[in-house]
Amino acid sequence: MSDNTTFTSEDKGWMRRALRIASKGYTHPNPMVGCVIIREGKKIAEGFHPLAGQPHAEVFALRQAGELARGATAYVSLEPCSHYGRTPPCSLALIQSGIRRVVVAMIDPNPKVSGRGVEALRKAGIQVDVGLCESESRKLNEAFLHFQINRKPFVILKCAMTLDGKIATRTGDSKWITSESTRGFVHKLRAQAGAILCGTGTVLADNPMLTARPESQYPRQPLRIVLDSHLRIPLQSSLIRTADRTSLIIAVTSPLNEEKVRILQDKGVEILPVDADNTGRVSLPALLRKLGEREVTSLLVEGGAQVHSSFLSSQIANKIMLFVGAKIVGGTDAPSWVGGAGVERMKDAITLKKLEVKTLKEDILLEGYP
Repeated sequence: MSDNTTFTSEDKGWMRRALRIASKGYTHPNPMVGCVIIREGKKIAEGFHPLAGQPHAEVFALRQAGELARGATAYVSLEPCSHYGRTPPCSLALIQSGIRRVVVAMIDPNPKVSGRGVEALRKAGIQVDVGLCESESRKLNEAFLHFQINRKPFVILKCAMTLDGKIATRTGDSKWITSESTRGFVHKLRAQAGAILCGTGTVLADNPMLTARPESQYPRQPLRIVLDSHLRIPLQSSLIRTADRTSLIIAVTSPLNEEKVRILQDKGVEILPVDADNTGRVSLPALLRKLGEREVTSLLVEGGAQVHSSFLSSQIANKIMLFVGAKIVGGTDAPSWVGGAGVERMKDAITLKKLEVKTLKEDILLEGYP
């Protein structure tokens, strides 16, 4: 639902500011939202939703504005909520503040909101204009929107590769393909994701932690998931050693070594049985359904060639993010980021839509949707 309102360049500038500050949040499973309050052409307050369970963007901005909010305009990157959850309704806070006009980027698809926030504001006599920078708002919260419609996580395949498409040398060395600043960018992605996943092969080869680091810098950590059909994960791995402080799920099929299951559970690991696919491995569609039941809205996949291939062949990858380091390693035996048998004909190749190329200081980010 959007209006036929003609927005000014000033309107667009303030809404884009709201979207920029919204991206600072670590809000899973909530959407990222920003709010900017303007009075007589000048910004008097702004706020963003920092973390699930904390006040929403509008509340932070209204607290900052105080009495100056009366008669002002609020630019909000997503429809203000209209229901009581962990926090009171933002639409009510806006009404009580005396705000004169609210500009909304898009309607919230959450059935608990979905137009009700805008309706409440208009019934209170507030001018509400909807649809400004809607496409930017949709991209910012693409995982949240996907989950509201499909009740399954939005799957992002993330990989670092060299200019010749390799994720490691022929000896398996992969540290480091990209620069330190790019790795910092990825750690923020991890902190904003609902969950992060890899396969046992990656655990055996790289011994990852799958955390956003430094841990003290981020207000939340993603749920960590390992695909390990037959429970091969070493008890000495970094994932197991940190399971008592950062949630870890190992997705398995059966039968299992019951003694190892008990040892892992004692260490704080959750063993999650999942149906097997026709190869005997964990069924990825079945795993996504289970994660959806837990309200995991986004899944960042940092696997190896086999895991990436499995997600692509199952047609359940929603987005691909390839971080390309300015390096060439060569070698026929050096692994590429996608394995498996591959397609036989070029016409069957997976094509990425809405492909964007972004420069990240020393590296390049290729981002698209299969």
